[in-house]
Amino acid sequence: MANVAVIGAGFVGLSSAYWLMRDGHQVTLYDPVGAAGGASFGNAGTFANYACIPVNNPTVFRDLPRYLFSPSSPLRLRWGYLPQLMPWLLGFLRSSTTQRYTRSATALAQLLGRAQSGYTDMVAQAGLDGFICPRECLYLYSSAANFEASRPTLELRSALGVKTRILQKAEVRTLEPSLQPLFERGALFEGSWHLSDPSAFLHTLQSWLLDKGLQVRATQVQSLKPLPDNVILGTADGEIQHDHVALCAGAHSGPLAAQCGDKVPLEAERGYHLMYPGTSHLISRPVGWAERGFYMTPMKQGIRVAGAVELAGLGPAKHPGLLDLLHFSSQRALPQLGSPTAPWLGFRPTLPDGLPVLGRSSASARVIYAFGHQHIGLTLGGLSGMVVADQIAARESVLDLKPFAATRFQ
Repeated sequence: MANVAVIGAGFVGLSSAYWLMRDGHQVTLYDPVGAAGGASFGNAGTFANYACIPVNNPTVFRDLPRYLFSPSSPLRLRWGYLPQLMPWLLGFLRSSTTQRYTRSATALAQLLGRAQSGYTDMVAQAGLDGFICPRECLYLYSSAANFEASRPTLELRSALGVKTRILQKAEVRTLEPSLQPLFERGALFEGSWHLSDPSAFLHTLQSWLLDKGLQVRATQVQSLKPLPDNVILGTADGEIQHDHVALCAGAHSGPLAAQCGDKVPLEAERGYHLMYPGTSHLISRPVGWAERGFYMTPMKQGIRVAGAVELAGLGPAKHPGLLDLLHFSSQRALPQLGSPTAPWLGFRPTLPDGLPVLGRSSASARVIYAFGHQHIGLTLGGLSGMVVADQIAARESVLDLKPFAATRFQ
C-alpha cells in the first residue's frame, strides 16, 4: 500500500482520507487550520442531491444587471477586483449558453445521483448517524410569477432524475407554520437531508480516522513537485515525500494545481452566514428562499442563515451590506429569529462552468485533484473521496470523469 498525502481537511479531504485508509493506505492530512477550518465550517449544512443547476445559465444575460445593481441582490462584485476576476467572468458567460449550461447540469446530475453512496458506509462505520437530520429541503418562492420563472430549471432537474414535490401556499404553511405567509409555492426535494453541526461531523470523523492511524500535520503545503517515483511537498517544515497526493484544498487549490501542469481558472465565491441561537424549533428542515439566495437551516446551536455570493477574492474583509441583507431577508421570513451572532465569511471554490475538478493532474498520475465544488462540497465530499481512492488504486470508475478534467480549460 502507498503513503498518500491529502491536502485539505474539509468534507472532500477528510472523505478522501476515509476512502484511502479503507484501501489500506497510510494517509497524512495537511491543513494549517485543521478539520472544518474553511468553507466546510460555515456552509448551510445541506445534502443537496438536487443541486444540478449551475449558477451560470442562459438567464444571466438578462438578469446580470439586476444581480449587480439591485440592493436586494444576493450577488455582489467588488469593482476593484474586476481586473483579476475578468478571465473567470468571461469563462462564466461563455458557459452560460443553453448548450453548455445543459451539459454542465447533466454532468452534475451524474455525480449527485451517486452522492449518497459516498457517505453511507462512512457514516455507519465512524458513528456519524447522530448528525444526520433526514428532513427534505424546501425551496420557497414568494410569488407565482417567480415560481413560473423557475419552472424550466425545475423541469430540467426532473428530467435529470431529481424527484420534486410542488407545494401550494397552504401546504407550505402546514409544513412550516412559523414562516410568514409570504410564499406562494414551494418545492420539496426527495432524498435530501442536512447536518445538525457540520463542523462537529468533520471533527468526529477526523477523530475516528486518527484512531485508525491517520496522521495530521498542521502546516500549509506551499509547493508540489511531481517526480517519476513520488511527489515532493514543500512545507514550512521542509520537504516531505509521498507516493501520491490528493489535492483537496478548495479555493486555495489553484496555485498547487498550476505547479502540476494545470492552470485552472479557480475563483472564490465568498459566502456568509449568521447564527440565531436557540431558534431551531422554528423550522423543521432547511428552507431556501429562492429569489433571495439563502438557506435557513435548523442546527444544534440554532438556525443558521447562510448564502449570498460576493466575487472579491480571498481577502478577509466582510461585506456589511450582504450581512444586513441576510438578516433583513431572514427576519421577513421568520420574524421570531431575534438578533444574530457570529457573522461568518468563507470561500467557496468556483470554476466558470460550475463543475468541480476531479481526476489526475497533467504532470503526473501521482497527483489527484478533487476541488472546485462550489456550493456542493458537503454533498459531493463522500463521492469525491471515492473518486480519489479509485484513481490512486487505478480502479475503473463508474463515473465519466471527462467533464471534470482540469484540462477542459486549456
